Amino acid sequence: MPENSVDSIVTDPPYELGFMGKSWDASGIAFNIEVWQEALRVLKPGGHLIAFSGSRTYHRMAVAIEDAGFEIRDQIMWVYGSGFPKSHNVSKGIDKAAGAEREVIGSYKATGTARNSKHIGAKTHAAIGEYEIDTEVIYQTAPSTDAAKQWQGWGTALKPAHEPMVLARKPLIGTVANNVLTYGVGGLNIDGSRVGTGDNLNGGAYSKGEYDTDGKVLELGLKRQEGQYEQPLGRFPANFIHDGSDEVVALFPDTKSGKLNKASITAQNAIYGNRPKEMTGIFDYADSGSAARFFYCAKASKRDRNEGLEGFAPIRKVFMATKNGTGEPSKGLERFTTEPSANFHPTVKPTDLMRYLCRLVTPPNGVVLDPFMGSGSTGKAAMLEGFDFIGIEQELDYLKIAQARIEQAVVAQMAGAEE
Repeated sequence: MPENSVDSIVTDPPYELGFMGKSWDASGIAFNIEVWQEALRVLKPGGHLIAFSGSRTYHRMAVAIEDAGFEIRDQIMWVYGSGFPKSHNVSKGIDKAAGAEREVIGSYKATGTARNSKHIGAKTHAAIGEYEIDTEVIYQTAPSTDAAKQWQGWGTALKPAHEPMVLARKPLIGTVANNVLTYGVGGLNIDGSRVGTGDNLNGGAYSKGEYDTDGKVLELGLKRQEGQYEQPLGRFPANFIHDGSDEVVALFPDTKSGKLNKASITAQNAIYGNRPKEMTGIFDYADSGSAARFFYCAKASKRDRNEGLEGFAPIRKVFMATKNGTGEPSKGLERFTTEPSANFHPTVKPTDLMRYLCRLVTPPNGVVLDPFMGSGSTGKAAMLEGFDFIGIEQELDYLKIAQARIEQAVVAQMAGAEE
């Protein structure tokens, strides 16, 4: 690829965890400085890179990107509620090592991702026995040995609920102004990425009317006087994005903005320089609900994952996690299955999320590059946003899925343009 030929890079590289026994996730490529040097070469000066990573390996990827010559600008956090804990049960491990039999003390029907847990379909079993995959019932067992009883309730991992992203930039040539005028990149599309809201963002009185130069409240809808502050299009984009799931939203408190008091009005005078001194006092304004509303929400859906794959047969994949991220199978202790899906890639990102990221760092009619395309979520997003796209993928099965998803997005984008 020619140097200085793409406007942005938005990608989801391997996390280098040996995830689901996949060799492509244990190659070390995301930590390879030469890979990111090539990314730097093809990116225009001032162009931005956004790259996902895992919470355990982010630091190594970020250092490789920085050592390649990028400037680290920020870390964006993607927070979600759909993560599945892959923790080793210490108590069961102790009984297994002792060859002890554990007694079943209860059971429940497996639903959704719970089927992915390790379990068997018998009332009792030897801890060294085989695990039956994809049964409908999960059996709860009691510790057998004294040591296992001591370590009951202990595990080895937390439930994954976030993935960090590097936000990096190729060094500017000259000033920001010079760079954006010369190369068309160098800034972030703040207004195009604001978090939509019906809340008033400038203080209560602005939601109820407008002021003339004498400080009198005019009826809503009349033209604001020149020099007065305009209501923003939405909240300023943050380095935190969530999926709107119940688990995530529950983490945020409900907030309700009350009265705008005299002190805060005086402070806004200094900030905006346009509120007449006579208009002090107390104003009401409506702004309440979960504090999650302050951040961009990108929801995931099964329809999004399989859109454009109507002719593909749904496939249920049985995966085996690896030992210490080496790619070596862990002998069945961490096996689990996926739900049947035409798009069987294990790490599909929501299209809304990828659209937002592409929009944040790509100028109108720009070219987005994804050197780790997977099932094509970035390409689909780029098409729907009206960008050009270049994708690179080594796995033929994923490439076919990506092509179908991106082609469907091209059709949808063209249909939208005609409307």
